[in-house]
Amino acid sequence: MTTSGNSAGRPPVNDRPSVDGRPPVDGGALGEFDGPGEFNDLGEFNDLGEFDGPAGLDDRDVQEALSLVNEGRTAAVPAPGSPPASPETGHRHHGGTPWQRARALADRAGRSVRAARRNSRATVRVPLEDALGLVLASPLTALTDLPPFDTSAMDGWAVAGPGPWRVRDDGVLAGDAEPAPLADGEATSIATGARIPRDTTAVLRTEHGRLDAAGRLHARRDTGHGQDIRTRGQECRSGDQLLPEGTPVTPPVLGLAAAAGYDTLAVSPRPRVEILVLGDELLTEGRPRDGLIRDALGPMLPPWLRVLGAEVTAVRRLGDDAGALLRAITGSDADLIVTTGGTAAGPVDHVHPILHKAGAELLVDGVQVRPGHPMLLARLQDGRHLVGLPGNPLAAVSGLLTLAQPLLRALGGNSAPDPYALPLAEGVQGHPHDTRLVPVVLRADRARPLHYAGPAMLRGMAAADALAVIPPGGLRAGEESELLDLPWTLAGTGVCFT
Repeated sequence: MTTSGNSAGRPPVNDRPSVDGRPPVDGGALGEFDGPGEFNDLGEFNDLGEFDGPAGLDDRDVQEALSLVNEGRTAAVPAPGSPPASPETGHRHHGGTPWQRARALADRAGRSVRAARRNSRATVRVPLEDALGLVLASPLTALTDLPPFDTSAMDGWAVAGPGPWRVRDDGVLAGDAEPAPLADGEATSIATGARIPRDTTAVLRTEHGRLDAAGRLHARRDTGHGQDIRTRGQECRSGDQLLPEGTPVTPPVLGLAAAAGYDTLAVSPRPRVEILVLGDELLTEGRPRDGLIRDALGPMLPPWLRVLGAEVTAVRRLGDDAGALLRAITGSDADLIVTTGGTAAGPVDHVHPILHKAGAELLVDGVQVRPGHPMLLARLQDGRHLVGLPGNPLAAVSGLLTLAQPLLRALGGNSAPDPYALPLAEGVQGHPHDTRLVPVVLRADRARPLHYAGPAMLRGMAAADALAVIPPGGLRAGEESELLDLPWTLAGTGVCFT
């Protein structure tokens, strides 16, 4: 794994200079494959099967290039926009579930659990201050009329009958008990939000009235009956349904609930998630040394999962201990277990054999997506789920958005947002068979692909606004790509991550 870069305020792409002679984070798509074994503009494979890059080519660009051709070094890769290669071309494809279907399966798994919870009426009631980001488990019904009594919409005078009016000495402020009724030809000063005296015919705004030398009030313009009076029940009547079950609790929802008389809300509980970080090679502090590297996923996943609506109950570091992994999985009471690394077929990749030993059912075993194809989704014997993320950081992000996000969204009762697309500012090379997820920045209604998007890299991701969904074969500049928004680009992190 690698450490992630620090995100910061992002100026427009074309205005960002290089730092210390290095290229900026963002850049265009990679060059196109010309033919068998050749990669136009970036070099080619030599007779020994090694990649020869042109002078001045950054090694990180080479890694990006290699990540596209690791299925077979002698295979031609279609130009952007061309159809994917067929099985007859000789490619050895890893298989796996198509990307869109994998997301649908994760969503379905979450909805089946939520349906069972609904039958068991598993809801919680929380104070308003704790409800932000949750989902209403029952309709929000008004407990009172809104407004609960006739109120003034403006500062000015409450008046009765035609003017001019005699102004009473008393005035009415917001929060005052019911004031004395007005007699015909009387007026009294009134504040915005204050209760309207009985027999008031209108509110005369401060700027629309004047007092003569005798203290009588005159209107500068005609005042219609009921003007600037908010009548009782104008917004709703007690018992009206204000919002349906399943509505996400946003700050305006909290305000409406409070106005309607609520102190607590019935909500669906946050899905509980436990993170199991695997790998003996990971450090939790300091710089990489002696073959060891910093764990990037341990710091990154908990806040990201909270953004997705989860309650992270624990982050446990298990190394490459198969027995500890089995005990952690079978002993967890979390709704979802997320593991990092160990999903491939290496000598210490224990996730598959441990899931088999635990009697789990693999719902998704590999996904046709790059990076991140070794990801998996399993249903444990007791109906809980496990998402296995690859160990490479950007591959883990891919797994998070492909499997964990739709699962958690469904568990929490949230609906999926409508998909949307934007034209690409530059063409993006596609994988011959798989979907690619590519970090992009959004500028002037265009999605601009970022460099440093290899499976082990987070530098591009740290600068990204979204991930572009690139179909097999790639897309040319100007063609539209579906986008996956990143939640911290939609709201302040002070809201999202709490």
